[in-house]
Amino acid sequence: MKYFTLLLLLCISPCALSDGLPDLGDVSQAALTPLQERQIGQQSMLQIRASKQYLDDAEINDYLNQLGGKLVENSPEPSLDFEFFAVNDYSVNAFALPGGFIGVNAGLLLITQSESELASVLSHEISHITQHHLARMIEAQRGSGLISMAAIAVAILAARTNPQASEAAIASVQAGNIQQQLNFTRAYEEEADRIGLQLLQKSGFNTHAMPEFLERLQKASRLLDGNAPNYMRTHPITSDRIAEIENRIHDQPYRLIPDSLDFQLVRTKLIAAQKTAPDAIAYFSDALGAQNFGNPIAQRYGLVSALLRNNEIERASGQFSLLRKQAEANPVSRNNPMIATLEGQVLRATKNYSGALAFYRTAVQNFPQHRALIYDYTDLLLQNNQAETAVKLLAEQITRHPRDTTLYDLQARAYAMQGKSLEQHQAQAYSYAWQGNLYAAIEQLELAKQAGGSFYQLSAIESDLRELRGMLDARDRK
Repeated sequence: MKYFTLLLLLCISPCALSDGLPDLGDVSQAALTPLQERQIGQQSMLQIRASKQYLDDAEINDYLNQLGGKLVENSPEPSLDFEFFAVNDYSVNAFALPGGFIGVNAGLLLITQSESELASVLSHEISHITQHHLARMIEAQRGSGLISMAAIAVAILAARTNPQASEAAIASVQAGNIQQQLNFTRAYEEEADRIGLQLLQKSGFNTHAMPEFLERLQKASRLLDGNAPNYMRTHPITSDRIAEIENRIHDQPYRLIPDSLDFQLVRTKLIAAQKTAPDAIAYFSDALGAQNFGNPIAQRYGLVSALLRNNEIERASGQFSLLRKQAEANPVSRNNPMIATLEGQVLRATKNYSGALAFYRTAVQNFPQHRALIYDYTDLLLQNNQAETAVKLLAEQITRHPRDTTLYDLQARAYAMQGKSLEQHQAQAYSYAWQGNLYAAIEQLELAKQAGGSFYQLSAIESDLRELRGMLDARDRK
């Protein structure tokens, strides 16, 4: 597919460290090319999407990319194409995949007590990638039965995401003890800590958050009687490692860095997702009543969301009015896109469609990058038979976010309303392909061919079919 081809041809330029210490991850020492690293990461991401591990929440993923991007700007390879994503798993874990892909479990997002703690985990994972630790370990296993990029992707994904991966997953790549061999060495962990601390400091976060977070995980594992969080298995936390980090930051001042509102709102969404709507209403109501812990804006945001889920529209509208007053009184929250997205949802729930359309027209101009807002606006446009406006808006967004399956689903709906069968099936094919459902993607492209089209359109479809079938053959041969 054209978008896959563009992504797989990305080039990554290596950059050496400047502090004179050994560069264990120098790409010149690894036989894997940047393109091969990216291909392995892409294969892994297709598997994650196909297995439904991917937490498909644009606001959570956009927040992670915003926070991660701030750290990447200060990394040894600021031009490297990173993608940060949430995993629908409430165990505590985070992991790096080759080529710039970093996954964060929902459980880790909730256990972090400050944004600096979360940033410390991301900075550590970023450093594993910029130092090419994964590429070097994969290269070392080329004689262990990993004969294809797809096989390598399965092995590295099993080793990084689940340290207790099933025997079937390991056997599928004929790699024996590959999982253990692909765990990070002590030297790599120490280098990722060192580089990660540099990223934290340069990016304006509290460096003391890194040892504080690791110490808390270490204590938690003792209380769990050996049932340590996954993060501790994939990134062994020792007292020596914590002591080394503390020595490095000994002379650095302890900085109290305020958490962003987005950090609080994202955590609120995850807390609410764990509960039924009535339980979430009770939880956030109690939190607001106590008024002695947490962020009241985030808590009321959670309450409004829960009331909408429970179809208590009038009460949700009244609570949102209070939320708007709270937000407008605080410069930090006055123009927050997540709160704007919630406002649109309240307007739609009250069936004030004309007011909602007017609201969205302004909101998408104020927050053109906020995908959740775009989703809701496009859906409302389609409900009001404004497919032409929706198609134009979606084309702009897909150029910005070519891997976004929701945008393709909406685009398919819009083309269907216009009676454009070829374009409808083509858009649906892209959605399925990025979800890892290659069979369904191929089926949709075959339907697009049957719809007929120009020579250029049909040639593009044939090209997409060849690429998808090649990917499917490679996956089936692993």
